[in-house]
Amino acid sequence: MTTSTTGSTLLQPLSSAVRLPIDQVNFVVCQLFALLAAIWFRTYLHSSKTSPFIRHVVATLLGLYLALFCFGWYALHFVIQSGISYYIMIIIGVENMHKYCFVFALGYLTVCQISRVYIFDYGQYSADFSGPMMIITQKITSLAYEIHDGMFRKEEELTQSQRCLAVRRMPSLLEYLSYNCNFMGILAGPLCSYKDYITFIEGRSYQLTQSEANGKEEIKYEQTDPSPNTAVAQKLIVCGLSLLFHMTVSKTLPVEYNIDEHFQATASLPTRVIYLYLSLMAARPKYYFAWTLADAINNAAGFGFRGYDKNGLSHWDSISNLRILHIEFSTSFKMFLDNWNIQTALWLKRVCYERASFSPTIQTFILSAIWHGVYPGYYLTFLTGVLMTMAARTIRKNIRHYFIDSPAIKLCYDIMTWMMTQVAISYTVVPFVLLSVKPSYLFYSSCYFCLHIACILVLLISPLKRTQKGNKEQESIQPSWSKKQGQPGGGGGGGRDDEEEKSVMGHNSYSTANSFNQKREITCRNTTLKQ
Repeated sequence: MTTSTTGSTLLQPLSSAVRLPIDQVNFVVCQLFALLAAIWFRTYLHSSKTSPFIRHVVATLLGLYLALFCFGWYALHFVIQSGISYYIMIIIGVENMHKYCFVFALGYLTVCQISRVYIFDYGQYSADFSGPMMIITQKITSLAYEIHDGMFRKEEELTQSQRCLAVRRMPSLLEYLSYNCNFMGILAGPLCSYKDYITFIEGRSYQLTQSEANGKEEIKYEQTDPSPNTAVAQKLIVCGLSLLFHMTVSKTLPVEYNIDEHFQATASLPTRVIYLYLSLMAARPKYYFAWTLADAINNAAGFGFRGYDKNGLSHWDSISNLRILHIEFSTSFKMFLDNWNIQTALWLKRVCYERASFSPTIQTFILSAIWHGVYPGYYLTFLTGVLMTMAARTIRKNIRHYFIDSPAIKLCYDIMTWMMTQVAISYTVVPFVLLSVKPSYLFYSSCYFCLHIACILVLLISPLKRTQKGNKEQESIQPSWSKKQGQPGGGGGGGRDDEEEKSVMGHNSYSTANSFNQKREITCRNTTLKQ
């Protein structure tokens, strides 16, 4: 099957040489160009040398050029979606604009995704214009809610994170387009808050972080910005290894082989389970490559600095989208979700989970499925994810406290939960990769829907009764590492359960800052900005 391209064919000879679709080659080359542009942007258009206006203009024009190169005239959708959303914000007013922007942006994205699925080749995994639109949709909706929080809602009605992210003035059209379409994030994101982006453009991010660290309100600086070179180099190494793994190992372990009739008929159960795990693990490096490269681009431009640790080392991960080791060694369904596509999880939490009037978990999974696209496999994955999340939370809440008294028993428990989590994740996301209903049904029916049934049984017989002693033990023996990483310790009280449920939707970005001198940066720094 051939894959059509909507962008430039200038790199067709390179595409033929490496035997990759031209859309994917365009994407990688444009991201590498963006990396070089980011270094140039930080060096020659630094905020100390150039006005915010020039930085906004250059960032926007470079972003639109990259979009035009990759997607041709379809890049106009990015401008149209952003332009109409900005018009809605202006004419509707701060009281209701967040609702109208949400419906329009998500609706426009869905229409484009439907046209992409039924006009272009169904199921082709090449770059497409709806990918950047997914990020722009996140930015449009996030900013609309942040403006609503900052310019309409009362201060006491806001949560701490909403208060700090709230935007107190309407952005100009240039600021809006720059935020949505800048070259650092137009192709692969990640999502960032509007305040953080404007602070970066205006050159205040480093100063704000330093003022938090020194405990003073106003400081004049003679030092240069912390260098991102080490962080960028490390992330490029990860990109190279991920790309190498994807180009070699991933192709030898296709997910589709899980529904091969001969394999299902001849392979033993352990063999099928092991192959299921390996094939889904092999499907992840392409995401590791794309998201880590996007993170490196932002860092190279000077964006993404989080602070210094106790040893004085700088950390450039404030907008990182994943933590690979935590993903591969996660011991709970929640821990996996907390470290995968982090910024999208934060977006779901901020625009849906925190604001849902009923069934926030279900509403959030539905929104996630709609945002991802119109393939039926997405909906099967996220509906299965609802069952898995609720069942995993119930099991962990009711049995974990029996296994944490002895280090040896705790180690065995961690190994078992790691194995179960990896199998459960793999089982859940198979439809996400297969896309269609028929192959997804073939896979689940070949497994007799075993995990679906198990989850339903757990939820039917739950909650298991626990003694007060068990509750108190679970509250008092909360592992420190689980608190740092946002991993549920299975806390006994209802408040802890609520915290765990909330964390499923991306609370992790705040929890990991606790060990840093700048731990108040994310939740406090923006209160000093006069937006």
